[in-house]
Amino acid sequence: MDQYGYIRTAHRVYEKSIRQIEKETGHDRKTIRKVLQGEHSKYARRAFQPYPVLGRYLGLIDGWLEADREVDAGQRHTARRVYHRLVNEEGFKGGESTVRQYVRVAKMRLGVHKVKAFIPLEPDCGKEAEVDWGCASAIIAGEELRLKFLCMRSKYSGKHFIRFYPCERQQAFFDGHIHAFFFLGGVFPTLIYDNLTAAVEKVLKGKGRIEQEAFRKFHAYYSFDPRFCNVASAHEKGGVEGLVGFARRNYMVPVPRAESLEELNERMLKECAAYGNHRIAGREGTVNELFEAERSHLIALPDRPFSNTVSVEGKVNPYATVLLDKNRYSVPTRYVGLKVQAEFGVDRTDIFQNGTRIASHRRVFGNNKWQLDPHHYLELLQRRPGAFASARPIREWRKGWPDTLERLLAKFVEKQGETAGTRDFISVLMLYRDHAAADVHAAAELALGSGVGSSAAVRHLLMHSHPEPEIERLKGWPATTPPDLSVYGQLGGAL
Repeated sequence: MDQYGYIRTAHRVYEKSIRQIEKETGHDRKTIRKVLQGEHSKYARRAFQPYPVLGRYLGLIDGWLEADREVDAGQRHTARRVYHRLVNEEGFKGGESTVRQYVRVAKMRLGVHKVKAFIPLEPDCGKEAEVDWGCASAIIAGEELRLKFLCMRSKYSGKHFIRFYPCERQQAFFDGHIHAFFFLGGVFPTLIYDNLTAAVEKVLKGKGRIEQEAFRKFHAYYSFDPRFCNVASAHEKGGVEGLVGFARRNYMVPVPRAESLEELNERMLKECAAYGNHRIAGREGTVNELFEAERSHLIALPDRPFSNTVSVEGKVNPYATVLLDKNRYSVPTRYVGLKVQAEFGVDRTDIFQNGTRIASHRRVFGNNKWQLDPHHYLELLQRRPGAFASARPIREWRKGWPDTLERLLAKFVEKQGETAGTRDFISVLMLYRDHAAADVHAAAELALGSGVGSSAAVRHLLMHSHPEPEIERLKGWPATTPPDLSVYGQLGGAL
């Protein structure tokens, strides 16, 4: 640029000749005339870039890239692979950067590698929402778990809903939708998914899909249309894909802690509600203000939620458990050998015998896990008190016992002996069926303080301080009023 200015100034201002400028600068006359004729221009890129070292291999490289059209995208030539083949098979002596430069241009020219381009879209108000799963760690009741979370996000307003589950099963998938619909106050006419197995049984060519039968019933019940992305095209629901990462970075850092999954989901519900005050870049108004415009477009909720349960049958084995979904659930021992029916919800398992519910458990997922209710075994343990100390349901229960019960058991054994004392202590445990745990603990503490060592004493103290529930309810009834005997006289007169 300095030489350009010097040449023009010397000629135009100081009226020096081209010959003189040539002598002073050493530039060719043609170059000086070009400078004097127009504005400064940068060096122009060559129309054709020669490859002196690579030149004789260009046809070979083009052939390799052309052949890539017929193979899977994951097994096509990269620039590095082209370079290594040239070195190993052809004795190429040039640099890898030269090969990379040519391969990049050749792939574009041959149409082997097409650069993805996207069209900016403006979603319709209240028409579509996107759904996807995410995964994150959480500490529940002191145990670190790897949990799944379902996300639903409006394409227009960005209003979103998130809920945690222990797995990605179909029931959890449906339950997440049911809670999301309730949170949003309606159903979006179209929901966009990838090809997850909870919804899609088989992916056909193009847009064709064979849906899972239960999913067809579900979206028919809520009257929305599902739309599925092309295979390996997550960008087609980029909004919810971004939400998964946003939720992890903002709602789950540091790793969330809760006493239960229900507590964690309540906290997440508050986060989703608070996000309504957020402003999305490039949009006018907050998320809640944009969502208000969507409400009238949502499909109304049905009178009752979808019945998200699965019914199965089983048989009670000699351990008073039923094998259901690869896990064991206990029932009272008197039902051993009988057939039962079970209803699986997303978080509860209810077991019925001839239409009567005989057990209810928190649902567990995985294989060969046990859900044992110690109350189901107390009658049998009274007949076999020697098994009390090693009984699996009692051992699990004792982990959460207060020290009061341990001292009470020791007192009973001291006064009555090992067998009789244990049997009588089991009678105290039976009181938990009809009374609050805190009341039983208080009665046991009073019994210890009084020096008594029998279940009858504990029961007496419990009844004295906390009457039977039936008696307690009778206290609220109105007092009986005496009959009006004059009515009988009126009746006689009428006859």
